Amino acid sequence: MTRVFRHDPIDFRGLPPTIKALVLLNAGVFLIQFLGYPLIGMLGLVPERVAQWPLPEFWRLVSYLFLHGGFWHLVFNLFALWMFGVPVESQWGGREFLKYYFLCGLGAALASVALDPHSTIPIIGASGPVYGLLVAFAMLYPDAVVYLYFLIPVKAAHVAILFGAIEFFMGASHATPGVARFAHLGGMVTGYLYIRWWWVWKLKAKTAFKSLISRDEDDEVAVPRPRPARRRVAAVPPVEDDHMAEIDRILDKILETGLESLTENERTLMRRYSERNKPS
Repeated sequence: MTRVFRHDPIDFRGLPPTIKALVLLNAGVFLIQFLGYPLIGMLGLVPERVAQWPLPEFWRLVSYLFLHGGFWHLVFNLFALWMFGVPVESQWGGREFLKYYFLCGLGAALASVALDPHSTIPIIGASGPVYGLLVAFAMLYPDAVVYLYFLIPVKAAHVAILFGAIEFFMGASHATPGVARFAHLGGMVTGYLYIRWWWVWKLKAKTAFKSLISRDEDDEVAVPRPRPARRRVAAVPPVEDDHMAEIDRILDKILETGLESLTENERTLMRRYSERNKPS
């Protein structure tokens, strides 16, 4: 399927609900900061406090994502969230998008804590997940054109590689001590590993499961049995092709929460799918 990118202006009402909620939450927290509440000290990612014992402050691994150091810091992050988040969310759906967003944020936080566990300088901002979304966009649409600094047309795959290299070398050289470069890089690496390994494993598991439930008794010797002369067996209703999306959703659910989590309707649909794929 060819993805067509449009050039419509940003319309808040047209944003997907997940991205709209993230925008409102970030803007609302920034407004509270602007009113003078000291949220950075309470919610910012302070590596020393996250790793302290016996009372580690684990909430900082997530709460820091909604804090920003200034108006333009907030604007650029929300702009990137819209730019890369909308096409990614349209492919994955809201639930998977949010899982990926917070996973990249957690990866960025853990990278910062691991590299400098005794730091007392707060880290704030949604840049970790945003850089993770850049990676996801580049992997989904590698040939899409991104206008770097609004002027230079560059393929999305090349932009992701370029930004990753910049973050690494700037972080290693300590050229910008006020910017958490390795947090950005942590978000990118986490996103790449999640898509490259977890999704590949998930796809293989789904394929194997489909083969398992549709496999007939090819390795066994079929023994024909006589049927009653006047008894008719009701045919199993076929599973329509447009139900395959529901089959995929159920398979995802089995992989995540096990067979016990299926409802009776979901079990019935899977049985129908299995019966349909058995050769007559």
